[in-house]
Formats: sequence, C-alpha cells, structure tokens
Amino acid sequence: MKNLVIVESPTKAKTIGRFLGKDYTIKFSMGHILDLPKSKLGIDIEHNFAPQYEVIEDKKKLINELKTAAKTADIIFLATDPDREGEAISANIQEILSDSKKNGNKFKRIVFHEITEGAIRDALEHPRTVDENLVGAQTARRVLDRLVGYQLSPVLWKKVRRGLSAGRVQSVALRLLVEREREIEKFGKEPYFTIHVLLKNVNHGTEFELIEINREKIAVQKKLSLYDGEYSFGKTTINTQVEADRIVKELHGLQFKVADVATRQTKRSPYPPFTTSTLQQQAAQRYGLPGKRTMSLAQKLYEEGFITYHRTDSVTMAQTAIVQIRDYVQKQYGDNYIPGAPRLYFTKQKNAQEAHEAIRPTKISRSAEQVKADLGDSYAKLYDLIWRRAVASQMSDAHIESTTVLVDTQGSHINYRLKASGSVLLFDGFLKLTPQALEDTRLPKFIADERLNFADGRADAHETTPPPRYNDASLIKTLEEKGIGRPSTYASIISTITDRGYVERADRKFLPTAVGMAVNDFLVKNFSTIDDIPFTAGMEDELDAIAQGSKDWKSMMRDFYTPFEKTVAGVENAERVKIPVEETDEVCPQCGKGNLVVRTGRFGKFFSCSTFPDCNFTKPYVEETDVICPKDGGKVIIKKTRKGRKFYGCSNYPNCDFAAWKLEDIKADGTVTTKKRTSGKGLKATKKRNTVKKALPSSANN
Repeated sequence: MKNLVIVESPTKAKTIGRFLGKDYTIKFSMGHILDLPKSKLGIDIEHNFAPQYEVIEDKKKLINELKTAAKTADIIFLATDPDREGEAISANIQEILSDSKKNGNKFKRIVFHEITEGAIRDALEHPRTVDENLVGAQTARRVLDRLVGYQLSPVLWKKVRRGLSAGRVQSVALRLLVEREREIEKFGKEPYFTIHVLLKNVNHGTEFELIEINREKIAVQKKLSLYDGEYSFGKTTINTQVEADRIVKELHGLQFKVADVATRQTKRSPYPPFTTSTLQQQAAQRYGLPGKRTMSLAQKLYEEGFITYHRTDSVTMAQTAIVQIRDYVQKQYGDNYIPGAPRLYFTKQKNAQEAHEAIRPTKISRSAEQVKADLGDSYAKLYDLIWRRAVASQMSDAHIESTTVLVDTQGSHINYRLKASGSVLLFDGFLKLTPQALEDTRLPKFIADERLNFADGRADAHETTPPPRYNDASLIKTLEEKGIGRPSTYASIISTITDRGYVERADRKFLPTAVGMAVNDFLVKNFSTIDDIPFTAGMEDELDAIAQGSKDWKSMMRDFYTPFEKTVAGVENAERVKIPVEETDEVCPQCGKGNLVVRTGRFGKFFSCSTFPDCNFTKPYVEETDVICPKDGGKVIIKKTRKGRKFYGCSNYPNCDFAAWKLEDIKADGTVTTKKRTSGKGLKATKKRNTVKKALPSSANN
C-alpha cells in the first residue's frame, strides 16, 4: 500500500521521514497553499461572507508535485500542525487534491504534538477527518481580520496619512501602549523618604528600617485606575527632607530594645511548564528576545523533534513525560528532590486548548549541548530554558526560613518601631534547576528585650514611580490576561505594530511614535466600540464557540458586519488628523523660508521643510549621544541595522568604523565590553585590542 504524508515544512518532512519506511512518501506544502487576494477585499459579503481564496502564485509548482504524488497514493495523511490554522491548511490541501467527491475517503487527518517515532505511529493508528468546526473558526478569524483591515486602512489613508493600516487585534495592542504612555505623562511624582538605622550590640551591627511611628504604619499603598486595570504603588508618610532629618536626629538620642523575634519556615513551589505566552515572556526577560524570534527558534526545535508543539495554552503534560521526568530527577538528584506524588497543573486561561500539552522536551535525556551541536547556540539557550522549566515543574518545593526582628525605641514620648528581615534557603528543591535570585540574608541572633545602641542613621530620598512602559513580556502577559488574540498571534501582533512604525523599542520597552498616537487617537474617537478590550476579547470568545461547534461563523460575521459597515460609512466626514512634528530652529537650506521639522516616515525619523509640499527638502535624522568616540573623538550617534536593530557608531563613518551594541559598554580606552558571539554577524570584542574592527556588517553603517 502506498501512503502519502503531507506536512507543512521541509524540516518536519525530513524528521518524520526518519521514522517511516519505504511505504510512506513525505511531502510538504510550505504552509498555506491558498490565500485571499492582496489586491482586493476577497470576501463575498453578499453570499454569506464567502472567502475567495486563490492559489498562491509561487506554490503552483509545489501543488503540481503534490497532485502527482496524490494520484498514486492509496491513503493521503494530512499531517499539518495541530491547531486551527493547521486544520485550515489540511482542508485546503484536501480540496485542491480531490479529483472528485468519490475519493474523499482517501484523505485522513492525523495530529501529533511531538515529532517522535512513537507519536507519529500513534497518530497513524488513530486518524480522523478534517474538523470543520476548527476550519470554520480559522475562516472566521481570517474573514473578520480582512474585513476590518481592508475597510479601516483606506479610512486611515484619507484621514491620517497614506500607507497606514489598521487591524482588529493590532489596534487594541497599540491602544494599550498609547494609553500607558499618556498615563505615565499624567502621573504626578511625589517625594518620600525612608529611614534606615544601624543598631549595634556587643557582637554585631544590623541595619533596621523605620516602619511605624506611634503604632501607625508609615508605608501606604496608593492605587490608580488605568486603561488595562489597576496600578498599585507604595510610599511613606514622610514627605520632606526636613521631617526625615528631624526623625534621624531624634533617633540618635534614643535607646532601643528588641520587641519581637519571629522565625517561620515557608515553601516555594515550582511554576508549571511553559505555554506559548509564558515561554515568550521568559525568553524576553532572560535573553531580550522579541516574541517573533522566540517563536522562530521554537518552530525549528519542534520540527527537529526536540520539543513538543510550541503553540499551546495548556500546562498539562503527558503521563509518560511526567514519569520520565521523575525518574530522571530521582537518579540525578535523589529522592528528596521529587514530591511524593506527581504534580498536576491546571490551566486558568479561559477556553484553553487542553488537547495540547505544555511545551516540554520530547526526551529529558537530551541535553542543551546536543541541541547546540545540531542547531547552534541560540536554539540551545531556548531549549535549556524549556528543559529546566519542564523538569523543575515536577521537583520538590524549596524550603526557606524567614526571620523578622522588631525593635522599639525607649526614652521618648514618640514611639518608633523598626524592622530587619532575613531569609535563609534551607533546601533548594526545584531551585537547583531554576534559581530565582534568592540570596541568603542571614540575621545575627537576637533575643527579646535585648538592648541595642544607635550607631548610624540616614534618610533615603525616593519618588513614587509611574506605571512602567510595556516590554515584550508584560505586553504578551496583558494580551493573554485580557483575552486579546491567541497564543499563535502574540508575536505577530507585536511584530506588526513595530514594523509599521507605530511603536519603537527603547531599552527593551515600547514607546509609541507620533504616527502611532495619531492612528490610535483617530480609531478610538471614531471606532471606540471596535478598538477596545471588551469587544476584542468578546470576539475571541465567539471564535472559540465556533471551534467548539456551538456557533455558526456566518451568523457571527453578519452580527458584526452590519453595525461595522454603518460606522465606516459614518466616518467619511470625520475631521482629518494631523501628525504632530518636532520643530527645530534650523532654517531650510533649500528654500530659506521654513524651518526644518522632524517627521516620521516608513523608515523612521527624518528632517523636512515645514513648508512641505511647497518645498521638498529632506535630510537624514541623526540621534546624538553625549558619548565621544574613543577611537577618533567624533560624536557617538544612534544608528540602525537593515533589520532595524539599534547600535551606536561614530558620526565620522566611513572614516571611522567604531561601533557598539550598548552605550554603557563603550569605555574611554576604546574597548567594548560585549560578549563574544560564537556565530552569525555582529559585534566581536577582544580584550587586548583598542579598537573594534568590522564590528558590524558594512551595511549596518550605511
């Protein structure tokens, strides 16, 4: 019997081919073979929103190869990815390869969440038909996003600027960032002070912090209502330097007595294995990886058979994997490092795809060094992150001993209470694999009623901190918590708003551009119902209902489109939005009439004449720093590589080729303290050389 197995990628085909014999031919589709046309809407609104899919031009040759292989196959196994998009791809492949309805039983859909021989064999033994509910949910998402994008974008061209675009999910993500920026601008910083006192007895000295005055706590919590929820921040009731200095001076002349010594043991439990969201968050925090890069690395690890499927919101693991992990931990670390019973985790996310597993290694015995040898350092780092999280999830709790010492003042009509805290790790448990910045802060031994003497005191000045800007990790976390998008879309959402110049990355945080703010303000003003968290989250619920077979996607689309169409028509007479520009004192050298202003285009900021379009003068925008080039004394300026990554180079390029990735890495002696890269293009620093030659590809400086 001849069997044809169709997957999505060549790598996946090669990996599966190692497990199956000569009776199986493995082919790949390279993702979608059908798509909506780029030049028109491609949705037949009058006929139940039918999508008008077309064969992708550069897939025609590949489709002919699939058709040739399908003619001689007795069974065609559709083995695309185990999610809604994969289901839709399988449905399209079946439609294209079907000569007639008679050979419909020739097609069998198989799914697997890891590319191992056991998983492939099991999938082949349990085939099913294409799930029309999942296909419907994917079709609904595609149609919905096309309707919103293709009808909102032309409105932006007329009312804001040509070349802009809007999207159902990306616009809400942008709104999160813009609203946060404005919340930061409105935040009124308040000064406050903390008091620290060094107290001594015969044997030791310990620093204590003031926590109460006359039995009233000086620490207060304040709350702000933000667009995405509530923000809490702390301060003390000591608001002025004068007051703080008075308290320190008064403490100097008082006596101190230990009021209480409390010791307790606490436990810290491991986190569950990774989901798509938590993996992207950790990769961003640990390695500064954007979601798009993380998913690209994870895709390769999955296709090569190193990890389970990486698009999931489930935290469950297969029983066989749990047994494998527990056996490994017991052999490597001993009985104390495994709990009496396996740990079970449950997904809190609404409508989570529980059929999927969490992201885990397919073989616990496979080390990061093996991955490094096969794929390289970047893949090994991400694999190590996944491996440690999965193994630690089945390990014992960490045991911590915490000690709190309270001290009261004597000899004054005002009672001051101070506190010192310490903690000691008694048993590391899962922290052996995933240390979490726990440092022992062991306090000396104190006894109740013990007398202590004042040795020194100080008042530290602080300011209340505004809500933080979003970074990759916090934005993904918020998108997940608010039900915006799905695990497979987080990376593309961020990539889209970044690539279109709506936001910039500054110190790994998102900063809305003038264009992004203008687009957001127009959409919020004119499409407030659509460009909002409740609407977007509600649409995700409806798409989930379609996937579960409890809702028809065509009726859902009709309910959405009728009011949406009226809103679009009503915006025709809306006021045009002007993108604010940054003005300078420099007179235009071409016309001499206007001053130069800073505008933002497709490729970032640039200078142009304020009288445009009467004068078309432009010149590049250069961001200077306060740092002097250590090689030739020129100014160090901010530049970008062709891929948009920022770096710091000399303004005298090409006469000076000095460059560095980070400003703080540049030293006065001309050395650059960056880690040496083992592969790929980028900065390479040496310990002895004074300059960095060919630090970046030449294209980066152009």
